[in-house]
Amino acid sequence: MNKLDFVGFGALNVDKLFRVDHIAGKDDESSIIESREFCGGSAANTTVGLARLGLKTGYIGKVASDSEGRFLLDGFKKHNVDTCGITVTEKGRSGVVIGFVDKMGERALYVDPGVNDDIDLKEISQDYARKSKLLHLTSLVGEKSFEAQESLVRNLPKRVKVSLDPGMLYSKRGMPALEPILRRVFAVLLNETELRLLTGESFEVGAKKLMAEGAEVVGVKLGNKGCFVANGGHSYVVEPFRVKAVDTTGAGDAWNAGFLYGFFKKRSLRECGKLGNFVASKCIMRLGARNGLPSLADLRLSGVPA
Repeated sequence: MNKLDFVGFGALNVDKLFRVDHIAGKDDESSIIESREFCGGSAANTTVGLARLGLKTGYIGKVASDSEGRFLLDGFKKHNVDTCGITVTEKGRSGVVIGFVDKMGERALYVDPGVNDDIDLKEISQDYARKSKLLHLTSLVGEKSFEAQESLVRNLPKRVKVSLDPGMLYSKRGMPALEPILRRVFAVLLNETELRLLTGESFEVGAKKLMAEGAEVVGVKLGNKGCFVANGGHSYVVEPFRVKAVDTTGAGDAWNAGFLYGFFKKRSLRECGKLGNFVASKCIMRLGARNGLPSLADLRLSGVPA
């Protein structure tokens, strides 16, 4: 296998999305306007985003040999993502997320992790990760899968960079639980709510806390306020691209793809933030986490530095 620029490691889920009149609360009812199925998973969406921008990408994860598993593998192959790092098991079921998206593009998600929870270090080819320039981690529900990520990171050579998007699941664990991974990452990419959960601080102070733990770069996704990006010497709030949101599913994953693309292209910190905002803005204009992800040609036409 040739060397890869980027390898994602996280959950693989089929997103079963329902566009609804409104997201129902307790003892409430709502009507379904449209339903569709998409390939998903946070690190998986970021991986596809980078593949569409021309990078050589691969993935570490687990699916069952069911229709959902085949759907997820085909979704990667469609975008030329290498699937040699994905374990296919005869037992269990592939991961599924049921999501409800309202007219404003806001969402509520319910996760059935399936075999994502059963990833074991013995199933992972450490050589696969070592052949990449960057390994990107996102959260998994099960303790076994979390320990597999931790062990893989601990044994990686220093030349392989590591980025982490902790999501709500890992942010709720708190910084002490994530310390073995945080000591090794170069970038932590998360939203404002996750940062406050993880550090107990606002984005400026929270970013400093994460950099004190070892991160070189922190990117905080601020939704319709853009993003905050910081390293040891500089910090910026970067303005968003104003678009009409159809579906915010995968917006943060898309932002990660744009930001990390900037890292690969040796762009400035501010330019990386702008690239993240651009890719996220394109994502939310279409239903599903991947349908709106731009190609390299789209990026070049946009006028954003590619």
